[in-house]
Amino acid sequence: MTTIDAPRTPYATTRKGVNWEKWGWIYMRASGVVLVVLIFGHLFVNLFLGEGVKQIDFAFVAGKLADPFWMVWDTALLWLAMIHGANGMRTIVNDYVDKPQVRRILLGAIAVSTAALVILGTLVIYTFDPCPAGADPSLVASFCEDL
Repeated sequence: MTTIDAPRTPYATTRKGVNWEKWGWIYMRASGVVLVVLIFGHLFVNLFLGEGVKQIDFAFVAGKLADPFWMVWDTALLWLAMIHGANGMRTIVNDYVDKPQVRRILLGAIAVSTAALVILGTLVIYTFDPCPAGADPSLVASFCEDL
């Protein structure tokens, strides 16, 4: 009879100090609950309120990103979703990649890509210009005239 080791068996042990696997597990559960609220709130506002999906254009996005409430909402959604996904990918790599060098490379790639996307996404949210110079007036006129 062949036995299969439990996932992460050789890698589940931690050095003295913080048990990062435990905190990663807790983060996945807590962020998952918060993400359900953030995602369904996002979908409800974008797809069900107003005119539905046909209301989504540059002016709609500009209006949302001009409101501090939606900036914080979108930032929380971005950060929680990216870190949640990266933590899940980290778990998969730890479960299925046997070679330490390949594991290090993959975990490094996950960390770098997650950091880059979180930084770039946050920059977009907080530096978005709702009235860009040289933009098509028919796209931005409805929002920029109100400013």
